[in-house]
Amino acid sequence: MTLGDLIPLRDPRPLYLQAEDALVQFLAKTEPGEQLPSEPQLAQKLGVSRSTLREALRVLKDKGLIVRRHGVGTFVQPRPPLIPSGLETLESLDVVADRLGTVVSTIQVQIEEQPASPELVEKLLLPPGALVTCVRRVKMAGEQRVAFMEDMVPATVASAEELRSEFQDSVLDYLRKRGKPQPDYARADIRALPADGELAMRLARPLGTALLLLEEVLYSEEGKPMDYSRNYFVPGYFSFHVIRRIGSR
Repeated sequence: MTLGDLIPLRDPRPLYLQAEDALVQFLAKTEPGEQLPSEPQLAQKLGVSRSTLREALRVLKDKGLIVRRHGVGTFVQPRPPLIPSGLETLESLDVVADRLGTVVSTIQVQIEEQPASPELVEKLLLPPGALVTCVRRVKMAGEQRVAFMEDMVPATVASAEELRSEFQDSVLDYLRKRGKPQPDYARADIRALPADGELAMRLARPLGTALLLLEEVLYSEEGKPMDYSRNYFVPGYFSFHVIRRIGSR
């Protein structure tokens, strides 16, 4: 790695965004654990101020691309393994990770029953006042918190007592193993959003960190809603794709 690999900035976007992109390309040519040049050298090469450079470095640190050691310097973080998932296939993160040989663990599991909110009454087609079993947990890849997941299951489908005694890592896998009703398909939406206070705390990320939200309703073979889930993923650890085919004319 040499400073000759770093490209000066030449586009109209905010300087810190340009600096971030240039540094990402620079990091792609470095080895994990390698130390970056000093801040004055980087700022001079990019043609930006030290404050602009520090903002770009802060973003890269939040994304887990670099690690900064006080009084020592800035180093390239080892690349995290990507967990690819085809959205056209309905399977849990744990099943995908196991197939790829990636170690994913679950921490901070919370299971409780509570009255369904108006939103859940609508999404799960429940009568007002119905109870839902809420399952919340954080997913780890190695020592990194990479996802926060929450499922809301009608208590008539699975009670809190049942899930506390039998739940392991995935509500989908639990429902599939148990059967009756058997999960069949899901309607999913995916979008980006900034981490609010609770998400930032659960994922140990700065407030406002960009997250990917996969929101879906799971349906039984009879077409009845049996789970509503919100899954928040930290970018850089997951790769989602969809296979699209040419339609008939």
